[in-house]
Amino acid sequence: MARNRNRSPRRSARANTHSEAPTGIARMSEEGLLRQLDEAEDPPLLLILDGVQDPHNLGACLRSADGAGAMAVVISRHKSAPVTETVVRVACGAAASVPVVSVSNISRFLQTLREEYSIRSVGTADGARTHLYDTDLTGALAIVMGAEEKGMRRLTMENCDELIFIPMMGEVPCLNVSNAAAVCMFEAVRQRL
Repeated sequence: MARNRNRSPRRSARANTHSEAPTGIARMSEEGLLRQLDEAEDPPLLLILDGVQDPHNLGACLRSADGAGAMAVVISRHKSAPVTETVVRVACGAAASVPVVSVSNISRFLQTLREEYSIRSVGTADGARTHLYDTDLTGALAIVMGAEEKGMRRLTMENCDELIFIPMMGEVPCLNVSNAAAVCMFEAVRQRL
């Protein structure tokens, strides 16, 4: 059978069949987020991603953050996936509704949240001793997730108010960061209902 020589060897991205939502990107400055926190009437829920580099994971985290009603997703300005077309496609419209905030230093940002806004930060870590389902996730909260493979950086971990783990019943030791973020955010939603 002859190959069609006019066909490009590069595959194009599949169309997003899950959403007809606009493909814009909601961005917000660190100062803009802090202003929103000042004006918030309900206890805010933030998702903080420390070094997540896979655009598919960032897009999936945005989608879960939207579903959980998170105010914003905070990423580090360096060593993180940028918001690309892939992120927007995977987010299925959430990139237009959940602001992405880039900060220069995650650990300092966590200190600001704690000291100036009374927002508790709860991070997931392999060595944690506290079970997700034994943790109070009500009130003003930032859920902190680490990078693929390496997890959170040391200073980020040290600036979390509490470290938790997600119980795993099978053979694999941990969930993908986007799955873990969804599990944690929706446990926070469940506790707030």
